[in-house]
Amino acid sequence: MGAEARFFKPSKPDIPATRAVGPTELFDFMTRSSLSRRVDNAMSAARFLRRATLTRHTPLLAQVVVTRRCNLACGYCNEYDDFSPPVATDQLLRQVDALAALNTAAVTLTGGEPLLHPQLAEVVRAIRRRKMIATMITNGFRLNQERIEALNDAGLQEMQISIDNLEPDEVSMKSLNSVDKKLALLAEHARFKVNINSVLGVSEERTEDALAVADTAAGYGFYHSVGVLHDHNGLLKPLNDRQLAVYRRVTRVSKSLTHRLNYRLYQRNLIFGRSNDWQCRAGARYLYICEEGRVHWCSQRRGYPNIPVTEYTPADLNREYKTRKECSPTCTLACVHQMSMFDRWRGPQLLPDPGARP
Repeated sequence: MGAEARFFKPSKPDIPATRAVGPTELFDFMTRSSLSRRVDNAMSAARFLRRATLTRHTPLLAQVVVTRRCNLACGYCNEYDDFSPPVATDQLLRQVDALAALNTAAVTLTGGEPLLHPQLAEVVRAIRRRKMIATMITNGFRLNQERIEALNDAGLQEMQISIDNLEPDEVSMKSLNSVDKKLALLAEHARFKVNINSVLGVSEERTEDALAVADTAAGYGFYHSVGVLHDHNGLLKPLNDRQLAVYRRVTRVSKSLTHRLNYRLYQRNLIFGRSNDWQCRAGARYLYICEEGRVHWCSQRRGYPNIPVTEYTPADLNREYKTRKECSPTCTLACVHQMSMFDRWRGPQLLPDPGARP
């Protein structure tokens, strides 16, 4: 696994599927924004669609870890520690420049907990300056009016907040009651889209909590999406009957186009324990950039290609575009499915998975 192996925590195997945040619902959100933001979002969406449909070897989404540190310690998560310093701002700005040089369409800032980075707004501003869509994923605990206004001014276009239950427990500390006041602040002050993402399968006794989270999101006028749980390799954990019933009820409550897209792309098979036949374009259409600034297929397949993003080339994109991923049939990572859907039936993958077991 290379230099990142020391951060991996295989003893905590159940991880919520990461959802891509970015262009999918910008069209809808434009109707609730100021004129200048509607125009800006329209141009961002047009650039995204142009790259998605007219090119093959340009990244559509890069998730960039701005700090490995998190202020929480959820029992299922293997994507954090409690001691790492924030990635140096000048290093992040070089990564942004490198992604722009690769014609990347969208960048999501993540962690750890990205709000622990003191210059987060500066990084968002740099992404927007380079004409890329700027989004972030957060637990929301560190939000306040000042931070929201700073992100508004920097040009953030979407924020996803992860909420797993109503009350914190040993499995997940990301609870609705812990951040409800933060959601009220966002409803009053945010000029960017807000999506609440909850995960089914974190714990059996918390299954119905996802419905309460969806109702709350709708009450604030936010979007809501629901993911299915995966193990430490990003692979399937099918839903039981109780979880499936809640999934269907959440679908009726949620107005999120992304939630319905996820169902069509891959969840309708996975929730019943069936695999999907698709071509994963991780390493090309989707990039995961760790706290050391290296490109990996995703958060759960760290260690390859393990190339600094500042040295990543079109040849690397072309190679990974053509490389099979043996983990793909039961993958639950929404972000990768979404960014790969434009190339579903083009560009056959003839190169073998370098990490596949014989």
